[in-house]
Amino acid sequence: MDQTYQLIVLGVGLLALLGGGIWVGLSLMGVAYIAMALFSPRPIGEAMAMTIWTASSGWTLTALPLFVWMGEILFRTKLSENLFKGLSPWMRPLPGRLLHVNILGCALFAAISGSSAATTATVGRMALPEMKRRGYPENMMIGTLAGGGTLGLLIPPSIILIVYGVAANVSIAKLFMAGILPGIVLASMFMGYIVVWSLLHPDRIPADDERPSWGQKFRALGELLPVVGLIAFVLGSIYTGIATATEAAAFGVIGAFGVAALSRDLTWANFSASLMGAVRTSCMIALILAGSAFLTLAMGFTGIPRALADMIATMNLSPLALIAALAVFYIILGCFLDGISAVVLTMAVVLPMVMEAGIDLIWFGVFVVIVVETAQITPPVGFNLFVLQGMTGRSITYVARVAMPMFAVMVVMLLLITAFPEIVTLLPGGMVRSPG
Repeated sequence: MDQTYQLIVLGVGLLALLGGGIWVGLSLMGVAYIAMALFSPRPIGEAMAMTIWTASSGWTLTALPLFVWMGEILFRTKLSENLFKGLSPWMRPLPGRLLHVNILGCALFAAISGSSAATTATVGRMALPEMKRRGYPENMMIGTLAGGGTLGLLIPPSIILIVYGVAANVSIAKLFMAGILPGIVLASMFMGYIVVWSLLHPDRIPADDERPSWGQKFRALGELLPVVGLIAFVLGSIYTGIATATEAAAFGVIGAFGVAALSRDLTWANFSASLMGAVRTSCMIALILAGSAFLTLAMGFTGIPRALADMIATMNLSPLALIAALAVFYIILGCFLDGISAVVLTMAVVLPMVMEAGIDLIWFGVFVVIVVETAQITPPVGFNLFVLQGMTGRSITYVARVAMPMFAVMVVMLLLITAFPEIVTLLPGGMVRSPG
């Protein structure tokens, strides 16, 4: 049957299911069922059972709930308070002063959370009241927090990088390493924007009468040592080959319990809340991945991915033109779907095109995550925007408007990694092979 007709049928079916409020994972399974029923002679029940079991029982996927649990544990400690105390004395000399705490705080929390919304909520809960009390401009407070929160998707351990690694069958450890330099560069660009804006609007930044001594600065820095040590150990164990991503995640959970115990936040209520939070998040992602695996199988029977790849090949698009088209596609898609759903929904169709063009899958994974990050601060379904709307009481249009400069910075970041792919590939290329 003509692939165009098949694509229209499946596209309409998916839109109808998603528009009806059906969970994303169940919607993907529903579309896969339609595809198998209409376009394949294979028994549907047997195909669904084998595919979902295979997708759900992979050892690689065990890193996901462990990293989620690590973030949930630390979310319930005094981490956000310690971030502000530890960073603010060092940021005072910079143009923009405490606005930089939003970016660096988000970057540090991203390295133990893996979630954009959790990063935005945690740092914002501490930073926004403090900066509002000191008279910082609201548009910059909200805008920088919206941009900084997106680092939760890029800086490892990133949940969406794990999801992409499973969907694309590439090394999660290498994806983690690939996300470090782009995360640092993007955070630096956010801070650079704050410096430029502050120099252009010096009257908008409140005067700072506090002059902490070097002793006070280093004592404040001590507030961050447990978390920074945990981050360094988790990522260092992956890079040096001491541990796989899954083993590092287990170490991370143990270390998170240690940090919680040191801050005297390790209570039964926090333990049970963190465990249930991790279970809910992990089950939601696992359902989406299971639906995506079944849809990938069904799409293979229809021949649509191969037909699209062949079509792209006949168009003689350069890799650069394909990347530009995919960037626009994912930004538009991200306006209506969350990041994880956007990635797993499209991999069956996009990966054959990317491989046909000879694009490195590790680099493409980071590229997709940055594009999806931009969708976190674009309406109508920008999750960071919803978080900030709830925290500030401002309208979604206002929050989106003040976040637009951060969106522009992220577009520049996409151009940068496209022009200089070594930003992404340098660290994965130098990794020591992990055991097992």
